[in-house]
Amino acid sequence: MNMTATMPTSVSVRDLRLAYGGLTVLDRLNLDIAEGEFVVLLGPSGCGKSTLLNCIAGLLDITDGQVFIKGRNVTWDEPKDRGIGMVFQSYALYPQMSVRGNLSFGLKNARLPRAEIETRIARAAKILQIEPLLDRKPAALSGGQRQRVAIGRALVRDVDVFLFDEPLSNLDAKLRSELRVEIKRLHQSLENTMVYVTHDQIEALTLADRIAVMRGGVIQQLADPKTIYNRPANLFVAGFIGSPAMTFLKGRIEAGGDIATFRAGDATVPLAGYVGEIPAPGGEAILGVRPEHVTVRPAGAGAHAARVDLDEPMGSDSLIWLTFAGQPLSARAGADHGLRHGDAVGLEFDISRASLFDPASEQRL
Repeated sequence: MNMTATMPTSVSVRDLRLAYGGLTVLDRLNLDIAEGEFVVLLGPSGCGKSTLLNCIAGLLDITDGQVFIKGRNVTWDEPKDRGIGMVFQSYALYPQMSVRGNLSFGLKNARLPRAEIETRIARAAKILQIEPLLDRKPAALSGGQRQRVAIGRALVRDVDVFLFDEPLSNLDAKLRSELRVEIKRLHQSLENTMVYVTHDQIEALTLADRIAVMRGGVIQQLADPKTIYNRPANLFVAGFIGSPAMTFLKGRIEAGGDIATFRAGDATVPLAGYVGEIPAPGGEAILGVRPEHVTVRPAGAGAHAARVDLDEPMGSDSLIWLTFAGQPLSARAGADHGLRHGDAVGLEFDISRASLFDPASEQRL
């Protein structure tokens, strides 16, 4: 769902450019985030996602362009005047203060009445389930509890836009999973706009209303998680999203009567049911297939012959690595599949879930 089509805009970035001397970090970047939307900025290290978040927050002075929050031009406003709450990767808690002191510190500096401060602290503590921790100091808290306090410090400000800069990256896998759920519940409860930076695709896919996949300071694709996963805009997005990763097969498009086919080596794959544009016969193409869209059959039972190279058990299922048409290919199979190295098998592809890419432009066809 495109929320920006139905909801007023909460955060708007217009032709934003950030450069250091001759190095351009962000170049003419545009982004609209709807009121109450959860947008994740996703990409590898150095892609510009945290830089963009810091530009929105006012922590970096942009070279050119404008930033609007709730319709107000805040391009040159100080961070404290932008109506945002920010949660960093490091907890950044005052060690000498209790949890209550950390939550109230900014509110006291803003000279809010004591009763109002207590009301906001009580509300945030209840939402984040840290009420029993209010009199403890950070040293007496676990990593997950400290991050809840860090979120609470943003929450008590009663702002419209929350900015998260990789808030879970310092936690172990179990805690990350637990706090992901809590952050999603927090968003559903508050309905505030949230902009969240991460390099973790699982966080992005589970949390976001829309994901902005970034590379080299440019947004490669901005869409809802299902579209990003099933209809990646280019090879970079297709390869970055998905675990296990999408397999890419090199080949050519050929005529096959009424149905065009993809030829890789001696194998031909009919493209009936493909969702997208199939190029004219004779051109080179790359066929991208996710492991769960490849079905492994006994030898001779599938439409395409392949050979098992490796079994990678993953608990509830297995990732089977195969050689197909002289190229590596992965497929998901049940944990009790019984396949061994060297076994001959047959394959079936769900072409309706596959992607064709132009090798030159790397764009999805």
